[in-house]
Amino acid sequence: MKNINRHSLPVIIFLLMLTACSRNTDWVQFRGEEGRGVSSSRITPPLGLRWKINLQGREDDEKKIRSLNPPVVIGDTIYFGSDDGNFYALDVESGYMRWVFKSGAEINSIPYADKDKVYFGSKDGKLYALSRETGQEIWTFQTRSQINSQVQRYGDYIIFVGDADAIYFLSPDGIEQFSIDNPGWYNYTFLVADGVMYMATGPRVELIGPYDIKKREFLWYLNYQDMDAIWYSFSAVRGDLLYMGTATIFWSGIYLGYHAFNRHTGELVWQQYRDGELNYPYFEDTWNYFMRNLDILDFMAPTVWKDLVIFTGGDNLARAFDAGTGRLRWVKDFGIPVSSAPTIAGGRVYFGLLGDEISPPQLVCISANDGRLLWQMEIEGAILSAPVIAGKRIIFGTDKNVFYVLEQVF
Repeated sequence: MKNINRHSLPVIIFLLMLTACSRNTDWVQFRGEEGRGVSSSRITPPLGLRWKINLQGREDDEKKIRSLNPPVVIGDTIYFGSDDGNFYALDVESGYMRWVFKSGAEINSIPYADKDKVYFGSKDGKLYALSRETGQEIWTFQTRSQINSQVQRYGDYIIFVGDADAIYFLSPDGIEQFSIDNPGWYNYTFLVADGVMYMATGPRVELIGPYDIKKREFLWYLNYQDMDAIWYSFSAVRGDLLYMGTATIFWSGIYLGYHAFNRHTGELVWQQYRDGELNYPYFEDTWNYFMRNLDILDFMAPTVWKDLVIFTGGDNLARAFDAGTGRLRWVKDFGIPVSSAPTIAGGRVYFGLLGDEISPPQLVCISANDGRLLWQMEIEGAILSAPVIAGKRIIFGTDKNVFYVLEQVF
């Protein structure tokens, strides 16, 4: 090894710090590390508009879209799919379109990117692998159904789910390695942690549970009979515990559940249920609100921060539970429905409010410690999924088909 001149050490240290900072600005996995919804960035309000774009409209431009699921951010490029059927690669600094790829149908899939390729599914039933650099199609994999799921790489597998079709495990070059039947679950999300897929579909429609990818066997199945829910959220892990939210709807309103399981055994550690608090006078309004959320793949996804599990979405409230015991630690009522799951950065929780006839849609920031409102910003349309926080920027899309990039002002 060559000797290093001591005068060059400050430069080398600076370059190493710059490389580390660049990695910290990436957001490459759905809901972040172990699904916790926490960014390593320490962004601080106030935030200002860096840029926004109106994505291509459909035949009915007045109709609000139902999904614009989270992007991935690598270096200076944002990758995401849209309800207009396009998959975009945009410059994070300027919004300049590096390239756009037209799929055969709407895109409700959450992408994944590795060193060379970006992967996403489409409602045309194909999984696409494109060149990150040029957007050129490298390969496709055809399924028997729509793909409304996240895409995840784990080891040598590219993992995704076809609606009521199968969970597919492909090689990075698009060759199927094996699959698990998916007999009846739609708009599917899953967490991969420590070689286990939470939650995979079992041999019957109602069965889901953690699946050991290497051993190709289930560890346990979720006790769905006790939970009695229509919606089962994306899950998050902290230590030995697995967290998730559930929702169902009755004539009397929405019923929300918050759950913690031992992720190794399936033993229920704690469980809390709440009647959803909404101001809608008619069941039809409540039903429409509930149905609005079902194309959003992170609906009711928990955020795990320190000793708290924080949930937003499902009604007008944000709630924080003790991660170990389930005791309610704080609650914040906004008076109007929350429109997205949360993301935390620097002890601050960011998410959207739906808006109503009086109040416009907003991005809000509250304290993770006690739920105090710290900052808010009016936006064009309601945020559909948890904001992605990469470096000093917050990135999200709205139901008006507007894509935003905000940045820290000071």
